[in-house]
Amino acid sequence: MVLASLMAAATGCAVAPHEAPKATRTGVQPLDRLQVAILPPERDVQAQLMAGDFALAGNDLKAAATAYGQAAQLSDDPRVAGRATELALAVHDQAATTRAIDRWAVLHGKPLELAEARARAALDRGDTVEAERQLDAMIATGDPDAWREIGRTLMSARDAAQAGVLLEKIATPQRLPNDSSAWLAMSELGENLGRHDYAKTVGDGAMARFHDGTTYAWAAQQKFRAGDKAAAKALFAKAVAKDPKNTRLRLAYASVLAQDGDEKSAAKLLATGPQDNDTYTMRMTLAARANDKAAVGRLYDEIRHRSDEVQSDNAFTLGQLAELLGKQEDALDWYAAVGDDDPHIYDASVRSAVVLHMQGKDDDAHEIVAELQTTYADRPEQLLKAFALDGELYMDAHQFDAAAASYDKALRVKPDDTDMLYGRGLAYAEAGKIDLSVADFRRVLEIKPGDIEASNALGYTLADNDRDLGEAQNLIEAARSARPDDPSVADSWGWLKFRQGQLDQAESTLRNAWLKRKDADIGVHLAEVLWDRGEHDEARKVLNEVRRIDPKNASLERTERKLRP
Repeated sequence: MVLASLMAAATGCAVAPHEAPKATRTGVQPLDRLQVAILPPERDVQAQLMAGDFALAGNDLKAAATAYGQAAQLSDDPRVAGRATELALAVHDQAATTRAIDRWAVLHGKPLELAEARARAALDRGDTVEAERQLDAMIATGDPDAWREIGRTLMSARDAAQAGVLLEKIATPQRLPNDSSAWLAMSELGENLGRHDYAKTVGDGAMARFHDGTTYAWAAQQKFRAGDKAAAKALFAKAVAKDPKNTRLRLAYASVLAQDGDEKSAAKLLATGPQDNDTYTMRMTLAARANDKAAVGRLYDEIRHRSDEVQSDNAFTLGQLAELLGKQEDALDWYAAVGDDDPHIYDASVRSAVVLHMQGKDDDAHEIVAELQTTYADRPEQLLKAFALDGELYMDAHQFDAAAASYDKALRVKPDDTDMLYGRGLAYAEAGKIDLSVADFRRVLEIKPGDIEASNALGYTLADNDRDLGEAQNLIEAARSARPDDPSVADSWGWLKFRQGQLDQAESTLRNAWLKRKDADIGVHLAEVLWDRGEHDEARKVLNEVRRIDPKNASLERTERKLRP
């Protein structure tokens, strides 16, 4: 009967295909009877975890700690309890820390991690006895990471003196494992915590026990800090002899040699053995500092003959080397080859703009700077540098109003930045906007009282414009006291003496400054003093030398118009 009924129903459908189906069933649908249990947020693990993550994204550690603390009580995942513990410790909530650690223990957290958390909590509340007990428990776990975590725990302590006491109690030479890295880590931690005698004892013990390159290098660093450069160099030599392929050791030894004035030996040391980006960079720095074009050329050729991968990794260094060799087109090609993920990509663009400016291609240079300003619009530090670069390029091109406008933009990114105020003050001074220039220099001195550069610049600007010469003298005298051998400060003083009519002192000061530094502005000032003293031939001789140094110098042009018969 059931089958017949079904067949009849099917037949009925077939004989009336165009008839709209009728709803013949009434009552409750199956889905209507399904009830979904909706947990309140305070009982929903996922909701709490999401709330915690959102709080972290907003840098609200306290809210994140609260949310993760609630999630830990609801979750059976020990990782959630561990995260809750970390956040509770970060906000120094002792009650929440205790609850989170207790929950973590119930969920069978790792013994080392639990002991570490309890030690950190004890340190946070100043309980030295309990902290020591938990540090001992960390060692007792036998975990290979125990000593590394002990160091991390003590470094996190808010009370360095307390951490130092515990370090000396826990990390004794008798208890430290047969692992040089643990000995060196504890010795370094002792240095950081001000426990220098302890650090020396452990460091010496490591060197006597392990005799490897790393322990010799650490002992060398300790000797260098103590001012014993000879002993430091001897120990570094032993370190490198033990591990000659270790570029870190060679770089450290080379740094000590360079700081001690032996740059030639430093360069020789780095030129032997394996090379990487850091050895190439330091070799370039040493060659440039020594103005050794031959060494620069050899290094450039050396890297260019390495594999494509090495050249690509060192494209920025190759660009700098090409610049030092005067190969500007090559430099631009290398800077263009710096990859987007290379940490030097920003600097490569900056150098490209500078090279283009040196080639007289200012439009191209400013185009690169504009691209930087767009690309780094959401990164204030880089954006500030891009505006400053624009200002420097305009200053060098004697477009002083444009330079001031660039520094203006920089100051919108970081108001009252003293470097940008100083740069704008110089631009205003060159543009003849003296009141604005003086205001910027005064603002720098308000923010940084006694700043030498600003004192000298303001003093010079006042003197150059015959304004407030008494104040100018006080400002330049302060700069001279701080930098008695600085030719720029001497130039300001000589020019002030000229404005005050003291020609003998002006000439003597400016002559000495000119001998120390062949700077165009100093030469122009000396020439003008000589001219006023009737020494026209010598004045012309100095101006001719200035013309060779900087033919486009604005002061030179003004002075020549003034002195031209």
